[in-house]
Amino acid sequence: MNDTRERSLSRGQALVLGAAVVPMVAFGGLGAVGTYSNITSVFHRSATALGVVAAGEGATLVLALVLVGLTMLGQSSPAAVRVGLWTLPAVASLTGAAVAQSTTEAVVFAVTPMAMCVSAEGMGLLARRIVVYRTGVDAEAQRRNAAVMQRLAYHRARAANHPDEGARNDSERESWKLAKKVGTGDALLGVRLVGVQRERMTAGADAALAGMFAVPVTTPTPGVTAAPEPPAVESAGEEGVTPPVTEEDTQVTAEAETVPPEPVTPVTAPVTLEEIAAVAGVPTPQAGEPLTDAQLVVVLRHLRYSDDPPLSYRQAVTGFREGGFVGGEQRVRKAWGSLMSHEESEA
Repeated sequence: MNDTRERSLSRGQALVLGAAVVPMVAFGGLGAVGTYSNITSVFHRSATALGVVAAGEGATLVLALVLVGLTMLGQSSPAAVRVGLWTLPAVASLTGAAVAQSTTEAVVFAVTPMAMCVSAEGMGLLARRIVVYRTGVDAEAQRRNAAVMQRLAYHRARAANHPDEGARNDSERESWKLAKKVGTGDALLGVRLVGVQRERMTAGADAALAGMFAVPVTTPTPGVTAAPEPPAVESAGEEGVTPPVTEEDTQVTAEAETVPPEPVTPVTAPVTLEEIAAVAGVPTPQAGEPLTDAQLVVVLRHLRYSDDPPLSYRQAVTGFREGGFVGGEQRVRKAWGSLMSHEESEA
């Protein structure tokens, strides 16, 4: 599905393209006039010369108009049209060389029909580029890629399931050859790949700059103060350290003083990324894969509360990049703002 917004040609572009078409038509017509003159000089009959011109340059012009019309409609051209644009002028060239009375005339008669061939190809290419510019759809590239993908699918299935080992090996090698042709000549695919790489390079540069210019946060360590020793208190009534004796002359041992245990703070295990994703109801974010907006918020929440005190934006972004997660700077900022707004609402 094509989501590229349709563009229109500016006035200057339309004038330049129109001026480029004029010499193409003019020189194609001059080639036809030259062929007519050459044939007339040999046969001395206008009807014969017109027939040769109609079969060569005339038929080529018809195919050129068909190619331009199909291209303007966003459709690919049949193989017969593409082959005919070169075959018909070649036939006209061979005809001119065959009827020539000398080698010099044969060369001239053979070259003359090429003017119409080049003009037809030039008009077809120009019309195709105009359609690609305005709509973002290259019908010819899509046709070639579709044919390559169809052959690739066939050979992959043949390489995996064919009973003959030789056939499987042949299809395996052919698959690698076809893989090199996928996307060849597709300008729109190239633009989108460049956009993806630009976003990744921007993310990498942002992580590098954040690591260079981030101010390190040092948590002050409180000093350890030695606990003062309790002062020794001597009781006036104590005469020694020997426990008292009862009337039955039995030594009594004082009961040990029970010291209440200090309360122990339970250690809470850190919440994992999988648990946060499960609570948010989204798939667990994976490093190196495109993330949705909800997954971005999940990752930033996990990174922010992975330490105490919670991390700042720059620290969280640094951890985001070091963890291998993918996301543009604007999307990450938007997700961070959503996280902060949610925290303020909870507070």
